[in-house]
Amino acid sequence: MQKPSLPKGTRDFGTLQMARRNYILDTIRKSFELFGYQQIETPAMENLSTLTGKYGDEGDQLIFKILNSGDYLKKVDAQDILKGYKDTLPKVAEKGLRYDLTVPFARFVVMNRNELTFPFKRYQIQPVWRADRPQRGRYREFYQCDADVVGTDSLVCEAEIVLLIRRVFSQLSIKNYSIKLNNRKILTGIAERIGAAGKEDSLCVAIDKLDKIGWEKVKEELIGREFSDDSIQQLQPIIGLDGATTEKIAFLKEFLQSSETGLKGVSELEEVIQTLKFMGEGEEHLDFDVVLARGLSYYTGAIFEVKIDGVSVGSVSGGGRYDDLTGVFGLSGVSGVGFSFGVDRLYDALDELDLFPEQASESTKVLLVHFDQKGYEYGLGLVQRFRKAGVKAEVFPDVVKVKKQFDYAAKKGIPFAGICGDNEIENSTLVIKNLETGEQEILSPEAVIEQLS
Repeated sequence: MQKPSLPKGTRDFGTLQMARRNYILDTIRKSFELFGYQQIETPAMENLSTLTGKYGDEGDQLIFKILNSGDYLKKVDAQDILKGYKDTLPKVAEKGLRYDLTVPFARFVVMNRNELTFPFKRYQIQPVWRADRPQRGRYREFYQCDADVVGTDSLVCEAEIVLLIRRVFSQLSIKNYSIKLNNRKILTGIAERIGAAGKEDSLCVAIDKLDKIGWEKVKEELIGREFSDDSIQQLQPIIGLDGATTEKIAFLKEFLQSSETGLKGVSELEEVIQTLKFMGEGEEHLDFDVVLARGLSYYTGAIFEVKIDGVSVGSVSGGGRYDDLTGVFGLSGVSGVGFSFGVDRLYDALDELDLFPEQASESTKVLLVHFDQKGYEYGLGLVQRFRKAGVKAEVFPDVVKVKKQFDYAAKKGIPFAGICGDNEIENSTLVIKNLETGEQEILSPEAVIEQLS
């Protein structure tokens, strides 16, 4: 008999985990809607032509490809095999599982542009798939919660992203975290300044790994990407740049004075901070990180990454501005900015910090317990009254010993029991028992509903 198993990098979620995940999702959803975002969904699979070329070379390697149905080898000959997978792949797979929600969103905007109101603010909560090496905090199947605005260049959108992240983390009781902020134009300017103009994508892919592999390994990768020793040497002051935001900005204005693009990026970052001030907000939790790169090739302006202090998982949120993502689908000139929460990493972080409230795992509020058929029928008469009043309630479905019913309530974490005995039936009352403290009182069903609501 085959032993059941799961693909590496995927997980089952039991009732406790789902209750906690829904606590996170509901918190994020309410915050998105508070800021004016509307929900959409897109298919789990997209045409490979839609997905490839949008995430850089490394990202393309992590897309899960779906074999064509039927005889998927019918178009493949020996020459294709000899040429390698790049020639074979288009003939055996035309679709792939989505890698993120941003590219499918761009495709959606282009296909539905005549029905949308711009600026269009959408949020999307769906799973994505990446053929990555599984490890703690990194899964092959995971949920993203995206919020994007397209159809405006206004940097108010970037400021609101900062505020939205702060609100979600406040609602989740996360206090120690940093919202790392940079601008892709600054990175382009750095590439120009160190004599590597046109190689900003390679620079970003390399320094995006700085936290993971360290500066020495990044230097090796830059050498492998044909950056000169002189360029790497000129990059050194940027890698070690520290201090307050104003100090970093002052340094960059001097360092990037020969790069118009780089100075434009610095100006945009200053405007985001000034916009926050106009909105009555400061720079709390904001960290201007000059080497924040995020290797996705479609970012053109601000880039974000959020990390929680004191946990073993990596970044839990990230995003940025893209000036022409829809252009590859035939609709040019539509600027957008967006970001994503990684629900699975947020879950791990909250679990590690013990921040899940008790009610996040609570399902049923009260179990109606009975001694015999008569009590069972009395409970059946009450359970729907409770539910119609919005109280989560259930009646034990079998006439069994009371101990078994209380064991069921304990294992399920039900906080109250409503005992349906002969006296309660005669007087149309209920003994309501707090299963944590053991305290109990006799109340009318209406009083129980009022108490538990």
